[in-house]
Amino acid sequence: MTGADVKPLLPVKTPVPSDIEIAQSVEPVHISKIADAVGLLPSEYDLYGIHKAKVKLGVRERLAGHPDGKYVVVAGITPTPLGEGKSTTTIGLCQALGAYLKKKVLTCVRQPSQGPTFGIKGGAAGGGYSQVIPMEEMNLHLTGDIHAITAANNLLAAAIDVRLFHERTQTDEALFNRLCPADKQGKRKFAPVMLRRLAKLGINKTDPEELTPEERRDFARLDIDPASITWRRVIDTNDRFLRAITVGKGSEERGQSRDTGFDITVSSEIMAVLALATDLADMRERLGRMVIGNDSKGRPVTADDLGAGGALTVLMKDAIEPTLMQTLEQTPVLVHAGPFANIAHGNSSVVADQIGLKLVGADGFVVTEAGFGADIGMEKFMNIKCRASGLTPDCVVLVATVRALKMHGGGPPVVAGTPLHHDYTTENVALVTAGCCNLARHIQNALKYGTPVVVAVNRFAADTDAELEAVRQAAMEAGASAAVICAHHGLGGAGAVDLANAVVAATAGPKPDFKFLYDVNLSIKEKIETIAREMYHAAGVEYLPEAEAQIEKYTRMGFDKLPICMAKTQYSFSHDATKKGAPSGFILPIRDVRASVGAGFLFPLVGSMMTMPGLPTRPCFYDIDLDPVTGKIVGLS
Repeated sequence: MTGADVKPLLPVKTPVPSDIEIAQSVEPVHISKIADAVGLLPSEYDLYGIHKAKVKLGVRERLAGHPDGKYVVVAGITPTPLGEGKSTTTIGLCQALGAYLKKKVLTCVRQPSQGPTFGIKGGAAGGGYSQVIPMEEMNLHLTGDIHAITAANNLLAAAIDVRLFHERTQTDEALFNRLCPADKQGKRKFAPVMLRRLAKLGINKTDPEELTPEERRDFARLDIDPASITWRRVIDTNDRFLRAITVGKGSEERGQSRDTGFDITVSSEIMAVLALATDLADMRERLGRMVIGNDSKGRPVTADDLGAGGALTVLMKDAIEPTLMQTLEQTPVLVHAGPFANIAHGNSSVVADQIGLKLVGADGFVVTEAGFGADIGMEKFMNIKCRASGLTPDCVVLVATVRALKMHGGGPPVVAGTPLHHDYTTENVALVTAGCCNLARHIQNALKYGTPVVVAVNRFAADTDAELEAVRQAAMEAGASAAVICAHHGLGGAGAVDLANAVVAATAGPKPDFKFLYDVNLSIKEKIETIAREMYHAAGVEYLPEAEAQIEKYTRMGFDKLPICMAKTQYSFSHDATKKGAPSGFILPIRDVRASVGAGFLFPLVGSMMTMPGLPTRPCFYDIDLDPVTGKIVGLS
């Protein structure tokens, strides 16, 4: 079956209606029907209404002896600020595999943040006739995972500030007595989480009465250096006025104020922990070892030192289960986690992929998406997510557009919210061809991991056949296994059948000989420089003094064997967003290096990173409302 042979199963219209119009025109089936079709037993999921369900991790144990399916990651070329349709391609490809080629398939995508939904970008459930539905539920509260992360993150933030307060206002003995109060029989005992701190301190005692005065002090007094605290509060709303705040201004806080701020929830390390944890026990350990700062002697202070690791896990216990949904063409989707793609790794969860691969079996496909351009999201998928999961991909699908390639060929800037220059709406094959250097670089980068590459050219209305053919030819010359013109936005899975056939062909042979880009046992600098050289084509790396100090500190703390999660702009291979195409020979500046020890990576900062977006003059929320007669949401994009 080829794309020319099929007719859309959906009642497609031209021009393509709005995303929410399309989503609301298709009635989702009861989620139990999707669960049954993908092979879940009724005991292996909990319903959240009739269109969503939480999938229990025990399904992996039941299917442990079953072979995995084919593992496909969708990445993209360096994007314009408008995005090039990776999510839409991911969903369209799965609709084609499942609804048209009749393959067993499962889509694994990130949960959208409400910040962009009400801000500039809008939702992230796909687009056109390639969407996850109900898109309103996916883009809003879903099953509450992001709210759970907000609660857990802010509980830890509260624990930090109250510990500073109590340590400043109490003697060593009073502090110890309140941490280990005597019961009615006059007996003291340690809470289980306290034993972790004792072990860290090298105190091999389990009876509080046996501790010496010096041991009592070391145990009870964390002695956090306020200047070292990196843990901030979060909220899942774009609110620029929370970026920098002062806490402790109330009269009861005795003048113990400090400067801090809020980040958006999806940038919390707890989100990255959720995405990389393999089960509840692993998540508990990762949450407990999250580092919030250091003490006055330079030693790391963790969530478990604060006694909060267990409580954080309780708040997150349901969030570790992926949410089952469906596409417009009734193929199954697991929505789970949504970490930032700059200061975190920008991929959906390990557990969703592991569950999906077992459910689809040897002849099936799991398709997941890596955030931002392939130099960021795909690189982190390969070197961070695959290390955590033990999985390796069978194929990379690289999404390209004529619009982005024209920009990389020297076209005028593309700015969100302003009309496109006529260069983007009229034929200009030379401009497209000039920009294909960006596409070729991404293909060559992906091939370094030993994985075949299929290029999906996402067709827009203004693209001409000559422009699209120029992209296809450039992709093949750069080493792609196939390059396919796609129309899934306007046709649903029918518009991605040729892409699906190309993916089936690319994965038909033996498992690729996958290679990591670097050995985690290299030094921090060697890992950074490998990524800069091999992925970005930088001539060298410059470390600013603060970065040098942090590298020395993390090496001394024993965090130097963690993988690297580069935090840089998604709009260029370099640190400079204005450098389009395929720049090389530049010096990459590392401003700072920070640690997400619980998640399990270090993130060097290449320039400044925004972790709390702001709202524009006209946010998306102007268009969002509720029809009081039908109860339907309107205006969500």
